[in-house]
Amino acid sequence: MPKLALYHYIGCGFCARVWFAAKRYGVELESRNIHKDTAHRDALQQARGRTTVPVLHIEHEDGRVEWMPESADIVAYLKAHYG
Repeated sequence: MPKLALYHYIGCGFCARVWFAAKRYGVELESRNIHKDTAHRDALQQARGRTTVPVLHIEHEDGRVEWMPESADIVAYLKAHYG
């Protein structure tokens, strides 16, 4: 199973949508709050060139890393793989 982390911040409605879907499908996401930890914000900026959230960080078993933005796409990914 890939390791999943969600780049987000408190009060983001689109982020809440992803958290709700993760709970619905029983998926554990590591929390990476970009307002509480500047290292998370900096990592997101470096990887994507921007700090918009939510972004799902997917670390596959083979070491490949994927950055998935857009709450609708993240929810669809969670449903397809865990729903």
